[in-house]
Amino acid sequence: MSTLLPSELSILLLEASDTQRKIISSKLSEEGFSNIQTATTITDALTIISRYQPDLITSAMHFEDGTALDLLKQVRENSKYEDIQFMLVSSECRREHLEVYRQAGVVAILPKPFASEHLLKALNSTLDLLSDDELELSHFDVHDLKVLVVDDSKMARNIIKRTISNLGLRLITEAVDGAQAIEIMQDNLFDLVITDYNMPSVDGLALTQFIRNDSQQCHVPILMVSSEANDAHLTNVAQAGVNALCDKPFEPKLVKQLLYQLLDD
Repeated sequence: MSTLLPSELSILLLEASDTQRKIISSKLSEEGFSNIQTATTITDALTIISRYQPDLITSAMHFEDGTALDLLKQVRENSKYEDIQFMLVSSECRREHLEVYRQAGVVAILPKPFASEHLLKALNSTLDLLSDDELELSHFDVHDLKVLVVDDSKMARNIIKRTISNLGLRLITEAVDGAQAIEIMQDNLFDLVITDYNMPSVDGLALTQFIRNDSQQCHVPILMVSSEANDAHLTNVAQAGVNALCDKPFEPKLVKQLLYQLLDD
């Protein structure tokens, strides 16, 4: 197991407000995160990233030259920066405005103002995401397990792959939606399916129903990743045969716990 310490995590704090920047910097320092650079605009942030790649970008939402989503897209589209994690800190609370960030694979979304325990939880998720902590299963060699990851967002798939790779799951196949997943499963066997709920064409619910009712792999464990939270949704996916649900953003510690339950049962 290789675990990063807080002092080893390099953070780029992007915040236009001097006051907010000082508050967040202070809270980070209190928790032992001392390797912090700051920027006030998207342009400044990109300049810093090109010279000195951080492990984590902690960003507000709005700036004079763009939004956090503009920066996130540029970072995610550059393969050199694929290991950089992204945390949003915003007073925005409307679900439809935050959904695009969840789908883009942010490690956390924190409200303004935020409690120290929420910040620490998000930072620990980042450390977990960047550390190797392999599953030790009673009945399987984790390196031999075949996983199908289904999500229409490439950025979200990358986050999922990174998380489960750190847990020792390396035989990973990707599908861009449920329709492609069904095609792949007709010719390949898997030990685990991780699927998003919201997808075009064939969504996660329809994929689950196909697996349970019409496939040769009706008993394969299914972990569904979703930002949905209403009771009707939870009831539908449970009745369809999903074994476990996980929220977006993807929390590595919870994922590890869920995978133990699914694979070591």
